[in-house]
Amino acid sequence: MKKFLIYFFLLFSAFARAQDKLPVVYLPENMTIHFISPEPVQYVDISDKDLAGDLPLKNVLRIKLRDSLKRFTGSVITIAGETFLAQYRLLPGYPGVATEINIMPADTKPLDISGIGLSGNQLRQLSYNLYAQRTEKKLAKIKAFGLKGLVNHIATLGDYIFLDISFKNETNLRYDIEDLRFRIDDKKVTKATNVQSVEISPVFSLSGMPSFAKYYRNVFVFKKMSFPGNKVLHAELSEKQISGRVITLTISYKDLLDADTLDLN
Repeated sequence: MKKFLIYFFLLFSAFARAQDKLPVVYLPENMTIHFISPEPVQYVDISDKDLAGDLPLKNVLRIKLRDSLKRFTGSVITIAGETFLAQYRLLPGYPGVATEINIMPADTKPLDISGIGLSGNQLRQLSYNLYAQRTEKKLAKIKAFGLKGLVNHIATLGDYIFLDISFKNETNLRYDIEDLRFRIDDKKVTKATNVQSVEISPVFSLSGMPSFAKYYRNVFVFKKMSFPGNKVLHAELSEKQISGRVITLTISYKDLLDADTLDLN
């Protein structure tokens, strides 16, 4: 029994020391604290049942006491983003303390979990970097119905493929986008019944422009894909209206293999 008490005391002391090292946030009665994350919040653990929390926005967590009449003595809250984990020690507060807490890099630990990959902010920055590059290689292009389609860049980083494509409207008729679909299709179609088509969706796109008068350009990000040489990747842009114009870019697997490499730094 004595050994158990000593072990329990040491364990409790270590837990207390660990809590003492956490950044402190003060929670006043009848007030709400907002944690502002640099990326979408994926997980929250609130260890005290007297606390209530929710996510009004993807990157905002708000916390408050359920019952201000109860005596709040303190708690620990854990917040996980796409690439980080942060813990804070909540203590009783008083009016006048900060009610907006920015989650700073110094208060976080990186997550190294297979499959999470790049964060939304990282994908956006990498897409901007690719968008700003000059076009040097001659990649896939198409011209039809007064429209020109062009693959400006193809780049990779880890398990991600970045596809920079643009469309130019050479007519005076505004183009209202119905859809932009990506499919892996057979390169040569011999019989309609034998056609195999697999639709794929990007995990991120730089912009969401619904229409354009003269020029449209966007960067789409896909998780790593592979397909045999007898298939191609199609990017099909379709227009609203019954007689809408449809234009399809054809991208070979060789183009993907010859893709440039992006730098995360």
